[in-house]
Amino acid sequence: MRFINRNEEMEVLVRLLSGTGGRLAVVYGRRRIGKTRLLLEWAERNGGLYTVADQSAPEVQRRYFASTVAQVLPGFADVEYPDWASLFSRLARDARARKWHGPLVIDELPYLAFAAPEIASVLQRFIDHEAKAARLTLALAGSSQRMMQGLVLAASAPLYGRAEALFEVKPLSPRYLPSAFGKRSIIELVQLYAAWGGVPRYWELAVEAGNGVESQIDALVLNPLGPLHTEPDRLLLEEVPSAVELRPILDTVGQGVHRASEIAGRIGWKATSLSRPLQRLQELGLISREVPYGEPEHLSKRSLYKLNDPFARLWFRVVAPNRGRLASSKANERIALLRTHWPILAALAWEELCRTFVTDIDHRSALGRLGPWRTPARWWRGNAPEWDLVSASDDGKRLLTAEVKWSARPFDVRELERLAHETARKLLPAPALRFKAESVVRALLVPEVSRGAPRVLGGVHIVRGRELLMA
Repeated sequence: MRFINRNEEMEVLVRLLSGTGGRLAVVYGRRRIGKTRLLLEWAERNGGLYTVADQSAPEVQRRYFASTVAQVLPGFADVEYPDWASLFSRLARDARARKWHGPLVIDELPYLAFAAPEIASVLQRFIDHEAKAARLTLALAGSSQRMMQGLVLAASAPLYGRAEALFEVKPLSPRYLPSAFGKRSIIELVQLYAAWGGVPRYWELAVEAGNGVESQIDALVLNPLGPLHTEPDRLLLEEVPSAVELRPILDTVGQGVHRASEIAGRIGWKATSLSRPLQRLQELGLISREVPYGEPEHLSKRSLYKLNDPFARLWFRVVAPNRGRLASSKANERIALLRTHWPILAALAWEELCRTFVTDIDHRSALGRLGPWRTPARWWRGNAPEWDLVSASDDGKRLLTAEVKWSARPFDVRELERLAHETARKLLPAPALRFKAESVVRALLVPEVSRGAPRVLGGVHIVRGRELLMA
């Protein structure tokens, strides 16, 4: 799959090369998110070198590193380096002699640090002195957010404050799905997002698999021979240090348990012991914490935990509890199992997309002209009716209260009339009490509608997926 987007990240890295050299970039983010592809593109376009660490012994890692460096600095691998300090000193001397200024990428830095804890201090001295003298631009990258924090990001880290470019690589926006999969309907785009989220590696595999999304999921995920059949297990195992002990939490949340106390009860842990594991799963990008709209995140006692990644939701709902069944099933049986869970997975993906993109809804639409809208959230409280999306306008004068409805086919006028009537009669959330009645905007967000469907029904704005995803 061709290199998609990442324009802002690439501009940051390219600007780093425009100075006098001796500069440092730090790039981090969850696994499979595209860090390697970004750094490879940057290095190749600018005469640089990409190296990647593994989990071998330091002596072996130095040999591998030296062999890679020898591609641009001949003779560099002809000697054995007793330690990392001597290797980097030689690197600076040879680079300076040959006027090679990089960029040099060291990916999976946490693997180096796990095997050789002194590497952070060695790199600190190298960056502060020898690399600067050689005008060598360096990029450090890693997937383990915990170890990157200890090496670079925390105020007490050895490399803290030395990076002139520091950013996290995020999932690709769903708006780039057509760039990978070709022209699709809004419903198809939502289904692709429900399966693969914004993870470029999954997009790449799905494009290669071809056919429809069900066939892609079966070939890549449900089939025991598929490359993603054990993906979450690998992600947890590859973390540094390993995160396999967190698997029970993911299983529990994936089966629909969202409160910390209930999660602890299901897995037999004390509720007080759950704070750090949940925090680490959030750092890994696998879980997110959700609080009702309008409540301070650090004070709310009604927080819920959910799987943050659409692919993880798919895997823990369909694959994890059915590994034995899938091992002995034929393709048609596996797809039949998927279909029993697919409506809720697609609906969750559609809700997530609506909350993501309502902030920049097409300004030409009626709802868009009433905005722009701030970052929204769900709202719930006790037995009161839940709202899928609540947001205030940027000027604070209006409150948006919306229901999000999913269907794998366009909604017809009769269905829209029924849903709009229910939305119009629904008891407003508590935050609406601070607004005048005419300042509360009600909306119904649906992926597609049949021809001739109105834009407003009974005072409820009907928002189509195209107004969100194609804005």
